[in-house]
Amino acid sequence: MLTFTLGTFAIALNHLLLISALALATFVGWRVAKRGGENPESVLFSLFLLGMLAARVGFVIAYWAQYRNDPWQIIDLRDGGFLAWPGVVVLLLAAVYRGWRRPGMRRPLGFGVVSGLAFWLLATFSLSIYEQGTRLPQITLRNAAGQTIPLSDYQGGPLVINLWATWCPPCRREMPVLENAQQQRPDLTFLFVNQSESMQSVATFLETQGLSLTNVLFDGSGRLSQAVGSMALPTTLFYSPDGYLLGSHLGELSEASLARALENFDTPNPATSATPSRKLPCSASATC
Repeated sequence: MLTFTLGTFAIALNHLLLISALALATFVGWRVAKRGGENPESVLFSLFLLGMLAARVGFVIAYWAQYRNDPWQIIDLRDGGFLAWPGVVVLLLAAVYRGWRRPGMRRPLGFGVVSGLAFWLLATFSLSIYEQGTRLPQITLRNAAGQTIPLSDYQGGPLVINLWATWCPPCRREMPVLENAQQQRPDLTFLFVNQSESMQSVATFLETQGLSLTNVLFDGSGRLSQAVGSMALPTTLFYSPDGYLLGSHLGELSEASLARALENFDTPNPATSATPSRKLPCSASATC
């Protein structure tokens, strides 16, 4: 399961774990403060924001090559581009400084920070272990010609699956990024699995947007979303050649966040990078 869904509301599990860690840290700090000391609630929230800022700055620095041509993208947090370790380091240093400046808060703040970080690290590690034990779902989809295609037919090479819909603004914004990646990485197979829309509406969208995508498939009942446990769009999944989930990204992909996700796969050798990825016959593709 990649998202927590309640009615029409859906949130990525990793985001839910982050919010839960902050809530736990606040509760623990408040309980310890009741036995003596200052309530660290406001300080914990400011530390959380500072850690998120540091995580974003660290990500931008690490993937500056993808941001330098469009600096405005740096402030677009919708791509989910954060590096955890700079955020954790800055948060801990700031917590030590706050505790040094305010002795009455040291104990509540320390217990709050340690409990929140311990919960987040353990929960994130457990979620990662669970995800990476997930196999490629054994379901069938349809191609642009209306033919039934088993998803397992694409197994055997690195696989990127994008779940999308034309009515989804983040899906529309990330399409050029994915189209470029499909052209630049022939060693990978990209599948664009439309969720519950007609073939005609998808064909019209691709034509009007000037998008040239191969391997556009159709999931009329949304079974793939249900199988992978993600009811939010867009969702992008990264599978190893033997069909194990290597990672996932919920929300819009930027060039930087996609570059990070593709680090799950080995970079092709320049001498062999011209070799096309394994594809099905032309009839399994939306464009031939």
